[in-house]
Amino acid sequence: MQATDVRVINNYSEGEVIKDMFEIKRANEILLSENDVTQDVLDKLEKGEEPKATIPAKGVTEYPILKFDDRALTLLHMGVSNTLKYTQVKPKGGKGFEFVKRAFDIVASAGALTVLAVPMGIFALIIYLDDKGNPFFSQVRLTKDGKPFKMYKLRSMCIDAEAKFAEVQKKNKSDGLAFKADDDPRITRIGRFIRKTSIDELPQFFNVLKGDMSIIGPRPPLPREVVLYTPEQMDRLLVKGGLSCICQTEGRSDMEFDKWVEGDVKYIKTRSAGLDLKLMFKTAAAVLLRKGAK
Repeated sequence: MQATDVRVINNYSEGEVIKDMFEIKRANEILLSENDVTQDVLDKLEKGEEPKATIPAKGVTEYPILKFDDRALTLLHMGVSNTLKYTQVKPKGGKGFEFVKRAFDIVASAGALTVLAVPMGIFALIIYLDDKGNPFFSQVRLTKDGKPFKMYKLRSMCIDAEAKFAEVQKKNKSDGLAFKADDDPRITRIGRFIRKTSIDELPQFFNVLKGDMSIIGPRPPLPREVVLYTPEQMDRLLVKGGLSCICQTEGRSDMEFDKWVEGDVKYIKTRSAGLDLKLMFKTAAAVLLRKGAK
C-alpha cells in the first residue's frame, strides 16, 4: 500500500487555501493543519496507514479561515459545485415539485411577513433601544451548490460580534463543524430571549420571498464551516437551504452534527410536498416547546 500524499496548509488568510482544500478532498488525500503534523502521524503515513480525521470529536475550536472576501467565496462556490458533481445522492422531486415548492414559498413568506411585520418591528425597536445599534443583522451563508447569499436575522449579539468571533471560537461546545456555546459573551440580554423563541429568525422570510431560501430545506451553513466539509457532508448543499428541516424538528442544538447531516440528506432523498407540510407543523411545535433552542 502506498503512503498517502499529504499537503500541509500553512497560510490560512489567503483564498487560495480554499482551492487547495477542495483539490485535496477530490483526490481523497488527507487534509492536515500545521499543528496536526506530529511524529505519530508521519510514522503512520510512512507505514501506509491512514491517520485519524483531523476534526476533533468535540468540535472545531479554531477555524482555518474566518474572513471570506468575494474571491474566496467564489472559490468556495466553485469547490462545492465541482465536488457535488461526483455525489451519489439524487434529490427527489422534479420540475413540477420545484414549481409548486417555489409558489408555496412565495405565498407563505408573503403571508408570514404581513402577519409578523408588527411583532418584528416591536422587537427591532427593543433591540435598538438596548444598545442603539442596527437591530437587523445579515451574514453570508451558502445555499444550493455552495452559492453565497446574505441571510437576515434580528440581531441577538453585540454590534461587533463577528469581529469578536476569533476570541470565542475556543468555547465551541458542539461535536462537529458548527459553533455553539452556552456562555457566548456576545449574546445580548434581549438576544437570549429571541434566540430561545426563534424570533431572531423571522427576517429570513424575506430570504424566502427573494428566493435565497425555502420554507423547508437544510439550514444554510457558514463559509467557515463548509470549507471543512467532507464530500459527503457537502451533500446537504444539493438543494436550496431553508428555514427548517428534519434536524430543527428533532432537537436542533441538541442533535449531533453527523445526525444533523444525515437528517438533511434523508430529506433530500425523500422530499415531497407532503413531507414539507409535515415538517412545517413539526417545526411550529418545536418552536412553541423551545425544543433544543439555545
